[in-house]
Parts: sequence; C-alpha cells; structure tokens
Amino acid sequence: MPKEYAFFDYFDELIQTNQEISSLFHSMMTSNDHRVELSKQIRELEKRADKITHTCTDLLHNTFITPIERNDIFVLIKRMDNIADHINAAAFRIASYDITEIRPEAVEFSKIIQDCIAELVVSIKGLRKVKDTQAIRNSCKRVHDLENQSDDVLRAAVTRLFKEGEILTLIKWKEIFEKLEKAVDKCEQVASTIEAILIENS
Repeated sequence: MPKEYAFFDYFDELIQTNQEISSLFHSMMTSNDHRVELSKQIRELEKRADKITHTCTDLLHNTFITPIERNDIFVLIKRMDNIADHINAAAFRIASYDITEIRPEAVEFSKIIQDCIAELVVSIKGLRKVKDTQAIRNSCKRVHDLENQSDDVLRAAVTRLFKEGEILTLIKWKEIFEKLEKAVDKCEQVASTIEAILIENS
C-alpha cells in the first residue's frame, strides 16, 4: 500500500510550484524585459503542476485508506492546479497580446497572488501533522482578506479601463484581469478546503 504521507508530499510540491509560478509572474509585471521568456517558463511550470495533479489523482484511485477524506484530497489538489492554470492563462495573454505597458493594477494583482500563495504554503505544510490549528486558520483568514482586496483592485481596474475608452485595450486587459481574479478566487477556495479539513479532523 502507498504510504499516507505521499499525498502531503504532492500537496507540498504543487503549492511550491505555484509559488515559483507566482514569482515569475510578478517578475513579468515589474520588469520590461524577457516577458515572452518568462511566460514560457510559467508554461513549463504549469505543465509540471498538471503532472503532479495527475500523479496524485492516480495514487488516490489506488489507495484504500487515505489520511484525510478522499474528496478533500481530490478537491484540494485540483484547486491548487487551477491556480497555476489561471496564472499561466494571464501570462500567455500578456505575452501574446503585444502588451507594451503593464497596468498598475496588474502589478497589484501579482503581489496579491504571491501573498496568497505564501500563506497557503504555511497552511498546506501545517496539514501534514496538525499541531497549531490557529496558525493554519490565521493563514487561511489572510487569504480571505487578500481576496477581498483583489475585488477592490478589479473594480478599480475595470472602471479605469472604461473611462479611458480604448476598446481594444479594454478587451485585452479585461480578459487578463478576469484570469488574475480567478487565480485569487482559487487561492481562497484552497483556503476554504483547508479550513473544512481542519473541522472534519478536529
């Protein structure tokens, strides 16, 4: 039988991959150079995230006894994979849409995503051997607060786009902002899943 800790290894590996992706994306938003190359690096990491997810899911199918609820394992791994998917989608659009000037709200989003994932790293590691549930809950709460902050950033960004009135720019950036907002939403969903696991195992 596969050892139980293997699931936690996959959780750690996937959230750390997301952390690498968020760091590269933040570099894309704060530097004028190498955006296409950074986008390609993000794509390769997103492929790694997919592979981790598939491997973990295969293990779940072949494991009779799991350390936490089977559905929680599946939901948690899929939602973490979705974070990578949405960041990659935003990076691809920035590299492909001939974006020459990064909007300040995109920089804000990249920092929010980085901060969310940093909190999730703490929470995910804490699941392996739950000793300090308060620390995990605090990290999850900060993710919820950051998601609320991202809502404000999105509203301000879209309002500014409509005021400027440049249709093509509006279409491009509205798509990008929506992908970034979805990435933050998935971070919050991961936090909510972790909170549910804590309750179920308390």
